[in-house]
Amino acid sequence: MKIRSILTAAFVITSLAANAQTILSGIVTESGKNTKLENVFIKDTGSKQVALTDKSGSFDIRTAVNHTLIFSSPGYISDTLYVIDMKPKRVELKLRGISLNTVDISSNAAPFNPEAEYPEIYEKSKFALSPSRIFGKESRDARRLKHYFKTEQEQRQIDAVFTKALVSSIVPLKGVDLDNFMMMYRPTLAFAKNSSQQTLTVYINDSYRKFKALPPEKRSLPRLND
Repeated sequence: MKIRSILTAAFVITSLAANAQTILSGIVTESGKNTKLENVFIKDTGSKQVALTDKSGSFDIRTAVNHTLIFSSPGYISDTLYVIDMKPKRVELKLRGISLNTVDISSNAAPFNPEAEYPEIYEKSKFALSPSRIFGKESRDARRLKHYFKTEQEQRQIDAVFTKALVSSIVPLKGVDLDNFMMMYRPTLAFAKNSSQQTLTVYINDSYRKFKALPPEKRSLPRLND
């Protein structure tokens, strides 16, 4: 009985250690190049822990063996990493071709509400009384994520107004030409929110005249990181 108890305790300790979350570090680059990618959004699908890469493409995220991480960035094809160990990782993202403004950072189809979905980020981003907490890495990372979520919300508000259906109903563009046009003449959030349908129509028609006046080689988006 004593031996069984010892074995059971050992099994429990081993299981807890295996499932314990710790910090996984790594770097994200563009596939086929050594270009470091900043602001790549990383999400642990199991624990909902999230992180962003910094200017050098580096990241730290709290995760565990057997968890799955998803790496997303506008203009790149999302990649998935299954964590088999906690050694530093190098992740390469393939260029999508057309730069999209938003990434899938919500776990459901409901309107994106980061404060409800990631409340711990907003809690950590608050200033504490201790200077070490204010300037600590965890607080800095939380504030970066909070800013990232704010930008994401704003971009989605623009997307809800400046839609492909609307633009293609006004100008004779489709496919890559439509994508390029919408990226080049994407309105600001203030304009999108405060403009009537008539004002948007005038803006799109005026932008289309400018688009047509460009030489063909200027009607395509520049390659990311070039």
